[in-house]
Amino acid sequence: MNRYPIWKYVIIAIALAVGAIYALPNFFGESPAVQVLSAKPLVKVDSGTLGQVEAALKAAGVIANQVALDGASIKVRVDSPEAQLKAKEAIQKALVPDPANPGYVVALNLLTRSPAWLTSLHAAPMYLGLDLRGGVHFMLQVDMQAALAKRAESLAGDLRTSLREKNVRHGGIARNDQTIEVRLKDAATLAAAKAVFQDQFTDLQTVDVPDGTDIKLTASIKPEAARRIQDQALKQNITTLHNRINELGVAEPVIQQQGLDRIVVQLPGVQDTAKAKDILGRTATLEVRLVDESTEARAAESGTGMVPFGSERYLERGGRPVIVKKQVILTGENLTDAQPGFDSQTQEPTVNLNLDAKGTRIFRDVTRENVGKRMAILLFEKGKGEVVTAPVIRTEIGGGRVQISGAMTVVEANDTALLLRAGSLAAPMEIIEETTIGPSLGAENIAKGFNSVSWGFLAVALFMCLYYMLFGVFSSVALAFNLLLLVAVLSMLQATLTLPGMAAMALVLGMAIDSNVLINERIREELRNGASAQAAIHTGYDRAWATIFDSNITTLIAGLALLAFGSGPVRGFAVVHCLGIMTSMFSGVFFSRGLVNLWYGRRNRLKTVSIGTVWRPDGNTALNTQ
Repeated sequence: MNRYPIWKYVIIAIALAVGAIYALPNFFGESPAVQVLSAKPLVKVDSGTLGQVEAALKAAGVIANQVALDGASIKVRVDSPEAQLKAKEAIQKALVPDPANPGYVVALNLLTRSPAWLTSLHAAPMYLGLDLRGGVHFMLQVDMQAALAKRAESLAGDLRTSLREKNVRHGGIARNDQTIEVRLKDAATLAAAKAVFQDQFTDLQTVDVPDGTDIKLTASIKPEAARRIQDQALKQNITTLHNRINELGVAEPVIQQQGLDRIVVQLPGVQDTAKAKDILGRTATLEVRLVDESTEARAAESGTGMVPFGSERYLERGGRPVIVKKQVILTGENLTDAQPGFDSQTQEPTVNLNLDAKGTRIFRDVTRENVGKRMAILLFEKGKGEVVTAPVIRTEIGGGRVQISGAMTVVEANDTALLLRAGSLAAPMEIIEETTIGPSLGAENIAKGFNSVSWGFLAVALFMCLYYMLFGVFSSVALAFNLLLLVAVLSMLQATLTLPGMAAMALVLGMAIDSNVLINERIREELRNGASAQAAIHTGYDRAWATIFDSNITTLIAGLALLAFGSGPVRGFAVVHCLGIMTSMFSGVFFSRGLVNLWYGRRNRLKTVSIGTVWRPDGNTALNTQ
């Protein structure tokens, strides 16, 4: 009656083993480390950089426990904070000879001390939120109306060019906020204008009304197109913020969308709020210039001559110098979009650019007059310029669509497209919430949170053992298993643990033990009604399950509502809360019954169970105590 089949014990053993393995990294602590990141999108961290770091450490006499290339960064582990500072200084001198133009970010960091075999299983500790580690939190509001107005301005310029090319006469084109107004003379001109809209401006919807002797055609952005523009603006701003925050040396920044028009930025370890604001609000510019291909310029590229008058020297991808003319042909203001793609003939990776009306006209004229010459695309940030790419002009390029190709991989095409889009913010942003937490306060929060969970667990376990005897011990073991499972799941998901998350963890302990209280009381009730010990255990678990399921589901619904509509600390609480409910249903019923079945299930003539005092309805005499 109360016996589990072998496969159920196998499930429990697997869950216990997996929970132990993935919860274990959280108990090893962290070691001081130095992390090397790229400060510019075109600067790569590779094996060559790794060699430079190792040589710098050897020259400075710093003994590192480990120097490894981990993805797009290099991590150097040392024994003490003193060695950490010395290692950072040595690496900084080797990799960043010019502090005004850093190619790399050398940041202090803390890395887990987990052994290699745990790391090979992708077992890693949970991230710590700002309230536990310290740092800066920003909530940014993106001006979506400005993004739509900017798009409408670009479309108005494109419309002027298209109507002129189609010989459609009009009385003027004006942008009114997010709408475009076109004045037309007669119905024939109106029909021609509408045909242009249908062919080339599918994102716009039009309405025409009489306006005196003229006809006013009003075009507005379609709702689905507006949502797409807003979504692209938000994603571009997030990409731009990622590029900028690299300069702060934050190893694990959190940059994520919050709602439809907000971005949350969390920078663990950053205490300089003024510098963080400066980085977040910084702008970058894109420029297109012609490459100087004169004899003097080629000599300057090879380092055997001076840069000609009217030209400048910049570095291309890979560090190769390029001499470009000072005259700016186009700027980033003329670029409306940049997406990766493939050439239809050669199937080579490309970057496809879209220009506005002014940029289209200029680009067509320049490419027609400079076929066979090179054109450089430069990105300027803080006064420092880099050549993103310098392709050869094959033919005249019109229509506002430009394709960049030539010796690019798919990854490089994606990076270049992102870089061109992320050169500047797609829409203005305003900081509407700002919080700074010191590292000492974070350490104090960790200690308080750990103590609250530990003392809460001990208090609950003590009460259960005193009140329910051996069944209380089973419940306490199941509660410990639930806590282990919850920590393991949070670690596997690489969730960020915050102070509200610790509060939710303490609350989960009380909610998880509630399931065992219902089961134990149901068993007591069956014993009080005269059922045998084995029948009481069986009926107690079966009949309590429906109540446990209903109560946990209703609580889970409330937790999901917090997760869906909450923000910041509320979401941190909700994540742990929801996961804790699901793990408690497994541990409180399935795992605890496995323990009871293992202890009592094979006793055929079981007369009593250790579940505390079972009182008769009259409250006078005890039954079935042990």
